[in-house]
Amino acid sequence: MVDSIGDGLDRALEAAFTRRPPQSAQAQMKYLVKQLKGTRAVAQLLGISQRTVERYVTGQLKRPRRELRDRMEREVKKRWQPQVRARARRRAATTDGLVVSTRARFGFTAAPGTTDDARIRDILQALPPEFAAQLFTAREQGATESQLQQIAADGLAQMYFRANNTRAHGLGVEFTDIEQIEIQL
Repeated sequence: MVDSIGDGLDRALEAAFTRRPPQSAQAQMKYLVKQLKGTRAVAQLLGISQRTVERYVTGQLKRPRRELRDRMEREVKKRWQPQVRARARRRAATTDGLVVSTRARFGFTAAPGTTDDARIRDILQALPPEFAAQLFTAREQGATESQLQQIAADGLAQMYFRANNTRAHGLGVEFTDIEQIEIQL
């Protein structure tokens, strides 16, 4: 299973929720209709008919197919508890930072005579608030996964490989082939 940094950031924010999001299809659909102020907007968002949305709201339909269920769940979580999400993001970007646990391929550009062959490493590292702020800002501005990887690579290079810039000055780190990544606030 290949994870992305964007998905890891989303899961980290979801962990901050104080209440569970709606679970049933009817409750999820009612929540989306309330948030988007109408069944037509929900139908356009989910790519289904307005009548289908109405049937889920009234309880006539109960079990959506897998693709629709996943879309509904994703859209509900995206809108669920915005203040809690913002508070967690602000806390990570100003005081707490993030903890990144990853299994990925790391390669280096280093001084001649040293080994720079890329290899798979398991790393668990706390990143300071400035990297959390960069990641969240880039995510909100629609950064690509490779841009998010570069920010994470810079943070891991500084904190893990260069020990907060106390050693290995000038070491460049490449962060590729992510097998697994988990981000915690």
